[in-house]
Amino acid sequence: MTYPATLTQAFDIIRRTIPKMGTDRPAIGRGDLTYERCHNSHWVDGFWSGQLWLVYDETQDAVFMDAARAQRPYFIERLDRPESHDHDLGFLYSLSLVADYKLTGDEQARQGALRAADFLMGRYNPNGRFIRAWNDWENSAKNRGRMIIDSLENLGLLFWAAEQTGNPRYTDIAVAHAHTTVDYIVRADGSSYHSFHFDPESGEPLRGETVQGYADESCWSRGQSWGIHGFALTYRYTGDVRFRDTAVKLADYALARLPDDNVPYWDYLLPDDETPYRDTAAGVIMAAGLFLLVDQLDDAANAERYRDSARAMLDGLIAGYTTFDYPHAEGLLTQGASHVEKGYANNMLPYGDYFFIEALLRALGRTAFFW
Repeated sequence: MTYPATLTQAFDIIRRTIPKMGTDRPAIGRGDLTYERCHNSHWVDGFWSGQLWLVYDETQDAVFMDAARAQRPYFIERLDRPESHDHDLGFLYSLSLVADYKLTGDEQARQGALRAADFLMGRYNPNGRFIRAWNDWENSAKNRGRMIIDSLENLGLLFWAAEQTGNPRYTDIAVAHAHTTVDYIVRADGSSYHSFHFDPESGEPLRGETVQGYADESCWSRGQSWGIHGFALTYRYTGDVRFRDTAVKLADYALARLPDDNVPYWDYLLPDDETPYRDTAAGVIMAAGLFLLVDQLDDAANAERYRDSARAMLDGLIAGYTTFDYPHAEGLLTQGASHVEKGYANNMLPYGDYFFIEALLRALGRTAFFW
């Protein structure tokens, strides 16, 4: 199936899901290929809006814009609940209010997104030079010194806010956090920790660990994909070759460890006796990141290698993991692994759906997104 034909099928699924979703948002797929809905403070809230805005921009069909705008009251209201804020404000607001502003010029959306950027900036720990990840209620007070690799994807909100306001503080914090991620989360061999702990008062580095991967010294595949996409994005904003070279290093590590269909397992260092669940979300995030990286490489041969690899990943996903044969499906990809240790594997995932659209559009030459 060609990429334009795949996009058409994906757009059709999104269109038919709009009336079923209403003002709710998808959280995690059920076995019958419908979605559980988000609670009122979910980190994945923005990915449905991101899909809707991308499809609207491609089709100019008001059905998608109206559905995205129906989500706006939730995102505006959530800004007034600081207890719901964490490091994922970029995932939430880049794909909702920033997208709205970029496509429509709406000032309420712009102001709301700038408020979100301020909240994200407020999580910065200047001693450790990182943006704090989770809140105390998720895993006790030890989270006060925790950063995670996912947070790279939220830096786009800060870079956008810097462009909008001219305030360099947003950029300074984003760049500092990205350098700290290189220093402590990326290992010498190109693998990565999911998380790293610092003393929250002094900023002293303590230890790396995983939460959603197999083990502290293994390599969680979705975290590796966040790193590829996130470092390529940071390089695009900064021009600092350290970030581009780190994205390359992470990509080479992951590409050397893909199975035959090019869809990654949930961890790159699984023992033989562990169930090798696929993570299609890790696959599409990595594919989108490779296409983003290709646009920024001077080495033509390396760029072509990454482009071919990204296409191979998309081809594997299209051949074996879409929901297109199921007319009741509310998502796009099967076999996402949200958190295997908690029993969440073989699920549709809203971030997998969003990045599937982004990766397909990047494969067809689109370069402007909401990050």
